[in-house]
Amino acid sequence: MSFSKALMTKFRLAGLSSISQIRLNAARCFSTSMSLQSLEPGTGTINSLRCFTEEENMMRDAVSKFARTVVAPKVSEMDENEKIDPVVLNGLFEQGFMGVETPSELGGTGASFTSAVIVIEELAKIDGSISVVCDVQNTLVNTVFRKYASNELKEKYLPQLAESKVGCFCLSEAGSGSDAFALKTKAEKKDDYWVLNGSKMWITNSNEAEIFLVFANVDPSKGYKGITCFVVEKEMGVKIMKKEKKLGIRASSTCSLNFEDIKVPQSNVLGEVGKGYKIAIEILNEGRIGIAAQMLGIAQGAFDYTLPYLFQRKQFGSEIGNFQGMQHQYAQIATEIEAARLLTYNAARLKEEGVTNFAMEAAMAKLYTSQVAERATSRCVEWLGGVGFTREFPVEKFYRDCKIGAIYEGTSNIQLSTIAKHISSIYK
Repeated sequence: MSFSKALMTKFRLAGLSSISQIRLNAARCFSTSMSLQSLEPGTGTINSLRCFTEEENMMRDAVSKFARTVVAPKVSEMDENEKIDPVVLNGLFEQGFMGVETPSELGGTGASFTSAVIVIEELAKIDGSISVVCDVQNTLVNTVFRKYASNELKEKYLPQLAESKVGCFCLSEAGSGSDAFALKTKAEKKDDYWVLNGSKMWITNSNEAEIFLVFANVDPSKGYKGITCFVVEKEMGVKIMKKEKKLGIRASSTCSLNFEDIKVPQSNVLGEVGKGYKIAIEILNEGRIGIAAQMLGIAQGAFDYTLPYLFQRKQFGSEIGNFQGMQHQYAQIATEIEAARLLTYNAARLKEEGVTNFAMEAAMAKLYTSQVAERATSRCVEWLGGVGFTREFPVEKFYRDCKIGAIYEGTSNIQLSTIAKHISSIYK
């Protein structure tokens, strides 16, 4: 039985008709925006960021088991072949991990945003490549449909994305990376359809994808206010071009795309014409929390693999993990991973609580977790010594995989600029 079906069965046995009822009760668990001053003595308690709902704990257990039993045996082969194993990809759909927040009536699991973060984190503890496949599907593609699409588009595409088809988010181009709104892809109106022409680069999941969210400008004279989001199916004529050969997350496909006179029905405009820039800005805040979860999982995965070795390997008659110099190093890294975890889950809960502006917290989480992942994986390679430098041990892969965290969905400098902008607005 898939996770989503098992979850709903459990709730029905408990007398709960939907996951949303569990979420309402979860508000009593904790609220990151709640202050001590808001509580009168004896009226309630504030719980830690480790307080999860039953739904979220079940999700963590299910993903962890899937990652260990299905993904782990294939990680090395997928990395060498630079391709996702079909068994793993199909398993993500079968277990309900590709439509975590999608309502159950549309084929999804109907779980919380934090549940999606948990899925991304747990997969990254085993393989960053599989984690980012799930991340893009949930925090970007599915969320854009849920928040901005018409009911017709939701009903048509969300079940496909939850059950069988990979989607991708097509924003970056050769001349528009950090300056995303400098994109050159154009859409021209013709009767009851649009004609798309242009190209995209660095598009995650593009080799496997069948559904593409393409950002194009319908009126370049209006600048970014002409940018519009279109739902494009592969069979409409999307050409998959160069597949990048990357340092890390190699099983995850990253390709260039070409759009040449592609006809897109008027009904496939997602949201309003000219409001694509708003969709991109808002959705990337959620996406950055997903990347933070990925980096957190990579750091924790490398740490979990390495630490037992420190108490098995002996030098000078003692386990190397007992040397004070080593103790101070892994204590420092463990502290940084915990800080990264708190930043990530705090940002996720703020988003869940409906806080309208969590951009700073999302940027902080992505920035810091990517930094911690680099430090943690680098230290783990060193702690393992010579074997850590070989490809027979998985830690060198964690080291390679984490570097992308400082680059995609907004470079570290972009995150710093975002954080500074919010801080300056408070103190000016």
